Amino acid sequence: MSELNLHPTAQDLLFREARTANTFTSEPVTDEQLQAVYDLVKYAPTAYNQSPLRVVLVRSDEARGRLVDLMSEGNRPKTAAAPLVAILAADNEFHEELPALLPHFPQAKDLFFADRAVREESAFLNAALQSAYFILGIRAAGLAAGPMTGFDFPAVRKEFLDDDHTPLMVVNIGRPGPDAWFPRSPRLAYEEVVTAV
Repeated sequence: MSELNLHPTAQDLLFREARTANTFTSEPVTDEQLQAVYDLVKYAPTAYNQSPLRVVLVRSDEARGRLVDLMSEGNRPKTAAAPLVAILAADNEFHEELPALLPHFPQAKDLFFADRAVREESAFLNAALQSAYFILGIRAAGLAAGPMTGFDFPAVRKEFLDDDHTPLMVVNIGRPGPDAWFPRSPRLAYEEVVTAV
């Protein structure tokens, strides 16, 4: 008997059967689908309930072309062909929202995050965490994700963001194509990862 409360079908959808997709069908990904993904994953935990993740949906052909030019060579065809591409970034000024997001402790904004270097570190960690939730949300929506970090980070920041936002990854999104998956790669065993003290 499983020790997990989540139904085995959902476990497969989110983890065991899900993989990074390399190809997609031509079926479009709608704004409504992406809003449903965000409206689910926004409840996942972060430090101080901060919400530094920012998502730039690259929908126009012109913007797609600019992004493809900034991808690593092996990622260009995948990014050019995906139904939707998202740039995930960390907002280094996330602390401005903390009084609204943490109403029982509004002073956290100035007490902990007045220093830019501290904010950038926290934004990076928590936006990366939110990016992982976002990918799981894409899977929960019956879509597939192809996250990539093979791109010119400074150029993507300059082209699509600003100095207050740090790019984390580019994610191709859509329904998986017939040859979307590579064979499942090995994973470490529990005993190789977990220790008790």
